[in-house]
Amino acid sequence: MSSEKSVLRLAEQILPDGHLSELGAEELVRTVRQARAAAEQMGCADLMAFATSAVREASNVADVLERVREQTGVELRVLSGRDEARYTFLAARRWCGWSAGRLLMADIGGGSLELAIGIDEDPELALSLPLGAGRLTRTRLDGDPPSRRSVAELREWLAEELGKVARKITRVGPPDRAVATSKTYRSLARLTGAAPSSRGPRARRVLTDSGLRQLITFVSRMSAADLAELEGVSASRSHQLVAGALVAEATMRALDLSELEICPWALREGVILRRLDQTDGAEAATDSVADPSEVTGRGGQYGARWSR
Repeated sequence: MSSEKSVLRLAEQILPDGHLSELGAEELVRTVRQARAAAEQMGCADLMAFATSAVREASNVADVLERVREQTGVELRVLSGRDEARYTFLAARRWCGWSAGRLLMADIGGGSLELAIGIDEDPELALSLPLGAGRLTRTRLDGDPPSRRSVAELREWLAEELGKVARKITRVGPPDRAVATSKTYRSLARLTGAAPSSRGPRARRVLTDSGLRQLITFVSRMSAADLAELEGVSASRSHQLVAGALVAEATMRALDLSELEICPWALREGVILRRLDQTDGAEAATDSVADPSEVTGRGGQYGARWSR
C-alpha cells in the first residue's frame, strides 16, 4: 500500500566499545516515532517493529530498546542473525516459487551478510556473517576513494572468510537457482546493465561475475560523491558501494556462481509473509467447517487453510 524509508546507517554508529552512539540512538527513536505516526495515519491495525544486526550487536542494546519503548511506545523485536536469514529466504522462496528447486539466497546489509540455502520454505542452512557493507567500509577501507592497498587487503580477507563458509554451504548440495536481495545487490546489478526500476519488479535482473569484476575496477577509483551521481546509487549509500561490491564478488567466487538473479522481496516481505501465515493458522484453528475434507492447499505457497 505504501512505503516510507529513512536511512539510519546504524552499523556506522557503533562506537569502539561496542555501544550504539547517542546520535544513533536518537536517530533510531526519531525514526520509530515517525514510522508509528505514519502507520496510525494509514489506519494500520497491526504494527510489527523489528531491528537487525546493528541494534542486535550493540553492547547497550537493552538500554536502547528501553529508550525506544519509553519514548515511542513501540517495542522493537530484535531478530537473531539466523532469523534474519530465514525470513529473507522465505521471501525469496515465495517470490521464486517451488519450481526454483534448491534455492540459494544472499543478502548484503549494512552490518551483516545473510546466506541461506534449502529446498523447502525453511532453509537447511541459514547464516548471518559480520560482513555488511557499512561495517566493512568503516573498519576495512581507508580514504575516499579507498586506497588500492586497502581494497586488495579486503579482497584477500573476504576470500579467506567466505572460503570457510562456502564449505558449509556446498555440503548441503548444489543450488538449482541462486538469488540476491537488498539495495546493494540491486544497485550493483543496475550498474552492470540490469533493467531500471521503472521496468517494474517482474523484469528479470541478474548480476554476473564478469560484470561485477569490471565494475569494481571502475568504482573503486571513484569518490563517494562521484558514485552518488551514478544511476541506481543513492547518496546515502554511495560511500559503501565498493565494500558491498567486494563482498558480492567474494561470495560469488567462493560459491562458484557465475550469476545471481535479483529478487525484489527481502527481509521486510519475509516478516510480513510469516505473520500472514500465523494469522491464517489462527483463523484455521477457530473456523467451523461443515466438511473437514474441505481443506485447500495452495501448493505450499501460503500453507494450508480451511476453506469457508
